[in-house]
Amino acid sequence: MLIALWIVNGLLALAMLGGGFMKLVTPKATLAERGMAWTEDFSAGTIKAIAALEVIGAFGLILPLATGIAPILAALAGTGIAIIMIGAVVVHLRRKESAAPALVLAVLGVASAVLGFLVVL
Repeated sequence: MLIALWIVNGLLALAMLGGGFMKLVTPKATLAERGMAWTEDFSAGTIKAIAALEVIGAFGLILPLATGIAPILAALAGTGIAIIMIGAVVVHLRRKESAAPALVLAVLGVASAVLGFLVVL
């Protein structure tokens, strides 16, 4: 199970780190131009907060397992990412946009949380 947790967390961390960092450093107007129309519904500060949570979550998936310090935090990070991505699914569905990428990441977040709790407990 530990190997499965590492695989799921690695994939999820890469996705969250890439997407979160890109949203963190890119202005809101540029994000909208690049196809992220959902940014029109949120303030620049909210977008940056979501991005920061994604980046922190990515580190939370990997660091506790890698260091062995409080590995329960990896399961909690998976739970947090699942919550963020479920919110993303809701936003995309309300806007009648494709929610598939957010749904896949939400499922990975749930898988990470379940595996994390199973490994730690």
